[in-house]
Amino acid sequence: MSENTKISLGTFVGIGMAMIATVRSVPTLAAASWQMFFYMAFAVIFFALPVSLMSGEFSAMLQDAGGPQLWVRTGLNQKWGFTTAWLLWVQIFPGMVMVASTLGPLLGNTVGNVALSQNHWFTLACIIVIYWIITILNLKFDMVKFAGNFGVWFGVYIPFAVMIIMGIAASVKTGIDVHSVLGTFSAHKLLPDVSTFKYVAAISFIFTGIETLGVYVPRMKDATHDFVRGVVFALVAMVVLNVLNAICVANVVPKGSTELTNITQPVLLFCKILGWPTWIANVFSLLAAIGVFLQLSGWVTGPSQSMIQVAREGLIPSKWGFFKHNKIGVARNVILTQSTCITIFALMYALPDINGVFLLLTNTTTLLYCVLYFLIAIAFIHLRYTEPDMPRPYRIGKHGNVAAWIWTIFFIFGILAIAIVTLATAGVASAITMAVITIVLTVIPLIINAHKNDQWLKDAQAYEASQK
Repeated sequence: MSENTKISLGTFVGIGMAMIATVRSVPTLAAASWQMFFYMAFAVIFFALPVSLMSGEFSAMLQDAGGPQLWVRTGLNQKWGFTTAWLLWVQIFPGMVMVASTLGPLLGNTVGNVALSQNHWFTLACIIVIYWIITILNLKFDMVKFAGNFGVWFGVYIPFAVMIIMGIAASVKTGIDVHSVLGTFSAHKLLPDVSTFKYVAAISFIFTGIETLGVYVPRMKDATHDFVRGVVFALVAMVVLNVLNAICVANVVPKGSTELTNITQPVLLFCKILGWPTWIANVFSLLAAIGVFLQLSGWVTGPSQSMIQVAREGLIPSKWGFFKHNKIGVARNVILTQSTCITIFALMYALPDINGVFLLLTNTTTLLYCVLYFLIAIAFIHLRYTEPDMPRPYRIGKHGNVAAWIWTIFFIFGILAIAIVTLATAGVASAITMAVITIVLTVIPLIINAHKNDQWLKDAQAYEASQK
């Protein structure tokens, strides 16, 4: 690779921050009050850092396209590689509903109708209608190119900057509000308690996707030294920005009234405190809604690529037609299947408890990721013993496997802790729902693999040959 295509440490840090920066998680982090410090530290040490380091070693070793699917297939076998690809796809069913659920509150606040923004039927309608519009657009046009940069600016950078500037100004004016979610400070409030355990998965979810940073290892000028430093710098920066933002939000939202899907709620309160016109919140909502729309557009076809790949390898029943694609590389059957499943998950918003449904969807997505990350951890440590001499341009620990075991144990502990706490604090009905969804979606690829047919690969190859 030429020096012109290499990326510096500063560029790498910027990429890392862009990948995990989001305002959607701020209300959830704020709801944890002073305990947000403990949960963020836990998420970084036992979740974000381990998976980032592992992905760095994997990506440096295995530079072909495939990501986690390739890592697990190499470290374990094809069955678990396929399961990984499947999990990367199905996690968007609850995950995209969770992301899209912010559209209702944002659009309601755009027109200055607070009651509409809090209406669960309006939220449900926005998710279904807008997601299907996005689906149709992605079947006709290459939305990824258009959505990428604009989506990040409208959905991340601008809202983040507005909330921090207004939040700091409001906090300076009011000081600590004893009646807010934040309340007065005391040392014991930094320690977690049962009342905030339900936010553990959602806060850890802030860092979900950071494993994709590993793909940049081959392009770094000095991966051995810069990768770890870059990941740490990016994580520290995002922890500081997220916590600062969350503290400002928690300091203005009255205790017990946090709206997890409504990121405009604190902006309206900032305007009231500062005496600024509420049209600022309207414009903020509009820009954020456009950002969510564009980001959803970019994500519609992204995870589906893993399913197209495994279909081409003959791992999916050929009658599903997942290997068939149009001129812009979009697999119609995959996209329509996932949009239908997302619609089914969206029906949960027929229930009036918007916060409860939001947490259920977030936690279900996180549980699916826990299974995925567990497979990555096992594949990582297994490959250290089955392929000890494989070239590792970036390696955790210079010699031996002690460092690898330490980070693997940290990671597995974090995964299990998140899963156990999430299920234990969810309530019986929610816990059963999350567990059943996770188990069913994990078992399906194993059943498919057990009935694998050689004809699936022949049909896929015949289709590819007919397209040349």
